[in-house]
Amino acid sequence: MKKPKTEKSYTDKMHTFGSIWSFVMFFVLLGVPLAFSIFYNIWPTAREIWDGLWPVAILFYPTAIIEIIAYSPLLGVGGMYLSFTTGNISNLKLPCALAAMDTAKVKSNSEEGEVITTIAVATSAIVTTVIMAVFVLLLRPWIPALTDPDSFFAPAFKQVMPALFGALGASYFSKHWKISILPIAILTLIVVISGSIGTGTLIPIGVVISILGALLFYKLGWI
Repeated sequence: MKKPKTEKSYTDKMHTFGSIWSFVMFFVLLGVPLAFSIFYNIWPTAREIWDGLWPVAILFYPTAIIEIIAYSPLLGVGGMYLSFTTGNISNLKLPCALAAMDTAKVKSNSEEGEVITTIAVATSAIVTTVIMAVFVLLLRPWIPALTDPDSFFAPAFKQVMPALFGALGASYFSKHWKISILPIAILTLIVVISGSIGTGTLIPIGVVISILGALLFYKLGWI
């Protein structure tokens, strides 16, 4: 007798569709440079690819692995696939997911949390795409003047990333200020001693320090 087919669970479906679209995005991203190479008949050598890849890989590949381990429990299955497909996780997708769970009073790794984070990340991706498309079209005539080095707004554009991360970080630091002191102090000291260290290196260091510091404070009964 044939066994009755059982309906796939929500998690199984998310893994199936997530895997499919991850492979689709992978080939699309590779397809763009491939299309340019075919159209212009310009093919980089293996040496040129390696010289351009290794400085990026040595910084961002370890970060990518750490992000998967650190973010997946917070984003859930659906939110994880959406986030890693659309990008901009740490400063947009993850804060949206955490804010949505906090507003809905649900916990991560719960069924409610899975649904909420998926909706939050999907909404964030759609809104971001629409807003960027609209403003690029509206501001296109003025963008060269605004981003010109001699523009009145030029100093402000140089501070966009620090302002963005500062605003996002302040909300979390204020909620968990005890466990924020140690990583902030050590990372600040590292930057003061060697200001040339890239963000891709500082993030893994900060993650490790934060985890060890939180564990130490917990063992000491400070949190």
